[in-house]
Amino acid sequence: MATAEWEEDEWELVNDDGFVYKVKKRLRLDPTTAISALPPQDPAAAENRRRERKKRALAKLREKCQKEIVQWELLSNTLWAFQQRAQNQQWQEPTMTEMSCDLDVGSPHPPRDSSESDCRRLLDDLILRAEADEAIIQYVSNLCEMAEAVCSVHEKNMKQSFVDLPVWASPRQLMASLCDE
Repeated sequence: MATAEWEEDEWELVNDDGFVYKVKKRLRLDPTTAISALPPQDPAAAENRRRERKKRALAKLREKCQKEIVQWELLSNTLWAFQQRAQNQQWQEPTMTEMSCDLDVGSPHPPRDSSESDCRRLLDDLILRAEADEAIIQYVSNLCEMAEAVCSVHEKNMKQSFVDLPVWASPRQLMASLCDE
């Protein structure tokens, strides 16, 4: 039978998806008795198990990457739609302003010179750009509010999972177990 020994006060670092923390080192088996206690393994079976583990790990990684690609495509399409909306607003509204400028020309008070009409067109263009930027900012703001709502619901669910732990079911039992130690 293999003899086990705990290594006192030794810690090991664990990297869990970027979150690094320390845990006590695991139970170590005496290497001399462990080899004799284990039955001999078939190298072909061990290789097959290794291949299966590798296939599962790669399939899991592929699935994770595909999910990320779908999320990036959604984000890219959303951004592209923003740009298209802004361009459509920018191109549609100048035609209306040009018509209003033409109406100004036929009004009883014609512009004094062409530089004044150029200034009006420039001002109209700047106003249209500002309105398009405002629309984009409003849309992004709405997206941020939706993301914040999703995050708050997720946070609430996480908090609730901690509150629902069986430890909190009987506070007296919890206090008794803490006082015993």
